[in-house]
Amino acid sequence: MTIGPIEYIIVGFPGNQFNGEIAPALADLIDSNTIRILDLVFISKDADGEVAAFEYDELEELAAFGDLDGEVGGLIGPDDIAHAAEGLEPNSSAALLIWEDTWAIPVVEAMRSSGGMLLEGGRIPHDLAEEAFAGLASAGA
Repeated sequence: MTIGPIEYIIVGFPGNQFNGEIAPALADLIDSNTIRILDLVFISKDADGEVAAFEYDELEELAAFGDLDGEVGGLIGPDDIAHAAEGLEPNSSAALLIWEDTWAIPVVEAMRSSGGMLLEGGRIPHDLAEEAFAGLASAGA
């Protein structure tokens, strides 16, 4: 079985404002075979800096995440939770999500069958991409 690229994201929620609105967008990506959820953990940091990790079924506000089709569990460990928590301000939360880019599996298979191998990859931050595109638009005007 070919595995597509694996990605993780940490989405912060200042003031612990989880509301589940991300869940339907993730469900659309799953239904369209764009991604496959591999693991999902929610993390909070209280006013004293104490960190807690929990699953979607432990808080009513996260119930919508229970409907996501995926193989959630086992990949995110204590070190990952600590890493995600480092960037959290007191009284805030985050969702740590790992997914497989299933859309890329045909490219991965073609690359491997042609003898190619991925040498490097990365993600360009959104604000840098916006700035670059804005610069292109203004240069063409």
